[in-house]
Amino acid sequence: MSEAIAGVRIPDSPLARAATELVREAATPLLFDHSRRVFLWGSLRGRDQGLSFDPELLYVGAMFHDLGLTDRYRSKGQRFEIDGADEARRFMRTHGIVGREADVVWTAIALHTTPEIPLHMAPEIALVTRGVELDVLGIGYDAVSDAQRAAVVDAHPRPDFKKRILAAFTDGIKDRPETTFGNVKADVLAHFVPGFVRGDFVEVIENSAWPE
Repeated sequence: MSEAIAGVRIPDSPLARAATELVREAATPLLFDHSRRVFLWGSLRGRDQGLSFDPELLYVGAMFHDLGLTDRYRSKGQRFEIDGADEARRFMRTHGIVGREADVVWTAIALHTTPEIPLHMAPEIALVTRGVELDVLGIGYDAVSDAQRAAVVDAHPRPDFKKRILAAFTDGIKDRPETTFGNVKADVLAHFVPGFVRGDFVEVIENSAWPE
C-alpha cells in the first residue's frame, strides 16, 4: 500500500517510484523534501478546489521541478526550469509516456516560476505552481489546515528553509545570469551575487538593431 501524508496518497506506480529514486539520488535532501511537499500542497489545493487531476503526472512534475538546480542536471545555456522539464520529458519517454501527458509535465515544470499563467492551464500544471507558491512564498498558507501543514512538515521537514532554498537558487543560476532576464530569479541574483546587473526590457528595445 502506498504511503499517505496528510490524507494524500503518494503515487506508487513504477513511474512514480522511479521518479522518487532519481530525484533522491540527484538532489540534496533540501530539494527532495521540498519537491515532495510541492506535490502534497498541490494535491491538497487541488482537492480543496474540486479539481480533477492525475496524481502521477502531478507527482512527476513536482519531483522534477527543481532538478535543473542539481549538479547532475543543470546546464549553462538555458533556464533551470527548462533543464528539469527536458529531463522529465526524457524520463517519461523511457517509460513509454509521450504526447499530451509528457507535454503537461514539461509545461508544469517549465512555467512553475511564471506567475499567474499556469493557474489558467491544465490542473496538473496549475497545481505544481500552487504547490511551489505555498512552499516557497507562503501563498495559500491558510488554504490548508494547521493539522495538514503539521503532517506534511513532519514527514518532510524544512529546517532553515527560507535561507537554504535561496542559497540553492543562487548556486543553481549564478553561472547563467542571462537566463534570469524577465523572470523572478533575477531578484535572487540581485540580492546574493555582487555586481549582478539585471537585464532591462526597455533598454533592450531602445538599443535594438532597428534604426527607427
